[in-house]
Amino acid sequence: MSDIDIVVFEDDLVARLQPISLARPSYAITCGAARLMDWLPLLSPSVRGLVRPHLEQIQEVDYPQLMPAESAALAAPDSLIVNSRLVPSRGMFEKLRALVREPRAVTVRHQGHLAAAWLPAAAGIDPLRSRDELTAFEASLQSATNLPLELPLFTYPHDVIRYHLETLVGNLEFRLQRGKYREIADGVFLGPGAKLSPHVVAEAADGPIVLEQGATVGPFSLLRGPLSLGAHARVNEHAVIKDHVAAGHTTKIGGEVEATVIEPYSNKQHHGFLGHSYIGSWINLGAGTCNSDLKNTYGKVNILYGDQKTETGMQFVGCIMGDYAKTAINTGIFTGKIIGVCSMLYGYVTTNVPSFVNYARLFGQVSELPADVMISTQRRMFSRRNVEQRPCDAQLIRDMFELTRYERQLPDEQLML
Repeated sequence: MSDIDIVVFEDDLVARLQPISLARPSYAITCGAARLMDWLPLLSPSVRGLVRPHLEQIQEVDYPQLMPAESAALAAPDSLIVNSRLVPSRGMFEKLRALVREPRAVTVRHQGHLAAAWLPAAAGIDPLRSRDELTAFEASLQSATNLPLELPLFTYPHDVIRYHLETLVGNLEFRLQRGKYREIADGVFLGPGAKLSPHVVAEAADGPIVLEQGATVGPFSLLRGPLSLGAHARVNEHAVIKDHVAAGHTTKIGGEVEATVIEPYSNKQHHGFLGHSYIGSWINLGAGTCNSDLKNTYGKVNILYGDQKTETGMQFVGCIMGDYAKTAINTGIFTGKIIGVCSMLYGYVTTNVPSFVNYARLFGQVSELPADVMISTQRRMFSRRNVEQRPCDAQLIRDMFELTRYERQLPDEQLML
């Protein structure tokens, strides 16, 4: 399949995935312990990315394996066009692999939106080369056959939690087939240098427990699968990590965590409950921070996105937290709340939190956090992990500040349980 040219593109609806899509291309959102960008190179080594303008430099330096789509050769080979909001799963991969065997030009849509298009060179349809050409490109697909395949797309941030629960087991089983792990007990797999301390209880009856290279688990902890710990992740002593947790590389985890995605470099080291949530990168949750993932009425959770109340259809939904957010000790986050990027939280979080604010509504204080303050904070955080702050990292903070300015100009949100 090396003659296939893959283009993964961000469409206009990627904005609905904020705050989790602000600091990263949407193909890099973790769901089911995998990202879309992890699957596509298995189909072809030629993968090109079309991202929003503020992420172009981030793509260039952090995802060099994804070349700009504009760099595709004019005489392109067969092309696979993939929406970056595609849910990354083993089932998705198998369907795309079958798709590229079609002899004709075909498309797959989800709720009317283009999920994927397969364009054999013989079909004579030019591949997508720029986000500005999306409308014209879709018009050129009218001659393609639409296939009734199920290739779901993320529509809202809570979809990441929904599909994470559905895909984690299959994704881990696929990873175990391809990787090199030691099975130290039934369903418990360790990568090179990974270690379980004495007196760790590991229960893998409902799904595998997978520790990547250098991951460690402290003594007297409970692990319950399905569970994935990324490279050099650390679980502290006496922790309870259970039922669909996927923690990225270089994370630190303690207390009780359940059914949650934690992106790389984030910390939840201390006691407190975190459940059915999505936690971005470079987040720190202070000691005693807890979130609620269940309404007192046991009903389905609704989430307020902007001024739109959206039904999730899910009984358990915790919080969605954007990159660089922080909580003080004993912070309590109500069910189904959205936390913007680069915000600092204190006390009870009873409403959604805009990006770049000090949120202490309990004390009657909500104030804007300047971008320069967050750039300084970013530099200190990076240095603690021996990560160099690059000009593009500081520029990303400035860009996100401008992109979220409207959030801080909205009227106060009403309490919604």
